[in-house]
Amino acid sequence: MSSQLLIQTIANAIAASGMLALIAVGLTLAFGVMQMANLAHGHFFMMGAYTVYALYALGGWPFWWAVAAAVAVGAVIGLIVERGIFRPLQGDVVSGFIATAGLMFVFEVLVGELWGWGLSRPIPSPYMRAVRFMGAAVAFQRVLVIPFAVVSIGGLMFFMRRFRLGRALRAVAQDPEAAALQGININRMTALAMAIAGAYAGLAGGLMSTIYAITPSLGGHIILPALIVVVVGGMGSIGGATLAAVIFGFVMTFVTTLVDGVTAVMVSVTVMAVVLAIRPQGLMGRVIA
Repeated sequence: MSSQLLIQTIANAIAASGMLALIAVGLTLAFGVMQMANLAHGHFFMMGAYTVYALYALGGWPFWWAVAAAVAVGAVIGLIVERGIFRPLQGDVVSGFIATAGLMFVFEVLVGELWGWGLSRPIPSPYMRAVRFMGAAVAFQRVLVIPFAVVSIGGLMFFMRRFRLGRALRAVAQDPEAAALQGININRMTALAMAIAGAYAGLAGGLMSTIYAITPSLGGHIILPALIVVVVGGMGSIGGATLAAVIFGFVMTFVTTLVDGVTAVMVSVTVMAVVLAIRPQGLMGRVIA
């Protein structure tokens, strides 16, 4: 591998880590509070990307207004899914798992019928220039993901520790019965967790919309690495999900560059199995922090 390709791959890995972290922290937050996995979380990402496509590529909105709309759309979808699926099925993990698996296909069919199947939807980048470092050129759009991921995840962790609502979310994740006895509204906290999860997935989808091939099946390709990151980090651990996102962002990017994408998934699953064999609770346990 040449030095230019190495630098290019490292830059791509950092951007991929940021994108994975934005998706995974929302997924692990929702799981920590509700104790139920949302298999349709990757489709929140897809809906964020299509929002930017509809408003920016087709509607002529400024790119950042379209990204803000993608965040709002993700939050609203999260609230709808919480109210329509997770709240009625509260405590029934298997039914919630099956319901969100079905929701994946609902999202794909709706988007496919609305925007068409097969061909990806091109979204022009608002920043055509590249960042050059030691002879390697990195798309500026990829570089943008990094500060957004750092600020967003740092802000979420600060919110969880310093604000009353954040501490209430942590209390529900640690012991919902004790939290309810303290006067915390469990339903309100699960709705807040899903809104935050949807917003972060929408943000990731909006930021990466000019880089990924936007198709109805995009969410299905995203959810597997996101679940791997959440499981390895520790179900319910924001810090663990962030650390695992960095690890797997580099693993998948380097293996994809050197071999191919299928091998990258196989290696990622193998790494997950090894980590869980050593630490079944994940890298940083199962408590939101």
